[in-house]
Amino acid sequence: MDFRLTPRQVELKSAARALTDFIAGYENQCEEDNGLPADAHAKVRDAVLDAGLQAVNMPAEWGGAGLTIAEQVTVQEELGRLTGALWDMVWRPANALRFCTPEQRERFLIPVIKGERRDCYAVTEPGAGSDPQNLATTATRNDRGWVLDGEKWFVTVGDHADFMIVLAAAGEERAPTLFLVDKDTPGIEMTRVPRFMHTFVYEHPEFTFTDVQVGEDAVLGGIGEGYDITRSWFTEERLMIAARTTGAAERALELSRDWAVEREQFGAPISSYQLIQGMLADSAVDIAVNRAYTHQVAWEVDNSAPEDRKRLHAKAAIAKLAASEASGRVIDRCLQIHGGRGYDRAYAVERLYRELRVDRIWEGTSEIQRLIIANELIKRGSGVLDLPTA
Repeated sequence: MDFRLTPRQVELKSAARALTDFIAGYENQCEEDNGLPADAHAKVRDAVLDAGLQAVNMPAEWGGAGLTIAEQVTVQEELGRLTGALWDMVWRPANALRFCTPEQRERFLIPVIKGERRDCYAVTEPGAGSDPQNLATTATRNDRGWVLDGEKWFVTVGDHADFMIVLAAAGEERAPTLFLVDKDTPGIEMTRVPRFMHTFVYEHPEFTFTDVQVGEDAVLGGIGEGYDITRSWFTEERLMIAARTTGAAERALELSRDWAVEREQFGAPISSYQLIQGMLADSAVDIAVNRAYTHQVAWEVDNSAPEDRKRLHAKAAIAKLAASEASGRVIDRCLQIHGGRGYDRAYAVERLYRELRVDRIWEGTSEIQRLIIANELIKRGSGVLDLPTA
């Protein structure tokens, strides 16, 4: 068993850290202004392209970086160190766009890969959160294609994107279907931009769709394929969350270790006190075990057979659940080590404290991950715990 990073991963880790360090220069501005101006977005876009880390999840022949899942995890771990969700400025097109027809690819995906367009995924609804099958948005066929009506919540990057991937119940059969929709199509309205607990470089607006006319060519991946396409994305995306939360936790621990060594109280560095040492040690354990498991599962995905899909879906759920909850424990300890300064938004540990909380909610809550894992155990036994074999 070889646990070393490959030469390519070492190279990617270095490039991702350099890009992360550059983007980190915008952290305080993003926090203070609740976002960044257009010129900052343009500079980061150029830096991403220069680093060759655009669209890491898309094939090189389409203009993406063409990375394996293990290589993507290596990159996301570094980007996860950023506050303000500035990691999201290093764009990864929605995996659903892999299902584009050649014509759709030229219109939508290729410009996203180049950094010329931006997509957003409109799935969640007022009555369809953890249960996406409670879908109320409809697509009604007419002689010009389809008419969309409904409401979507938590559309991440919806303020910045110029087109949407919309999940709707199509036709009398209510077949779950994805549609590619330009955001300026008549009938689409951004009705609310909630202010969430975290500061995010993009927003998560709410949209309504009223008699939104799209053509037959707006269907992505086929009628009735919406759930399957969306589910296929979850395995990969949950691993990326595990990687980013691990990177964030490591940054928090580094900052807290330095603070503990330098901060003196009662005539000695607080790092000399065992209560502080215990928090540092527990944080190191949380980070180490979750990094190892996330990399293991990423490697398994890259080297898996099609029949392993459900087992790996459950393993990705384990990674997401464990890493997101561990990072919450780490950042709570790190804020405590910083004392009053840990409550100051000028300090990265405070920002990470607010920002890491959502990772136990989006892309499947911790409770949903537990159900996925339990379901795999009940149906197929403890194979989900097995190490891969040659």
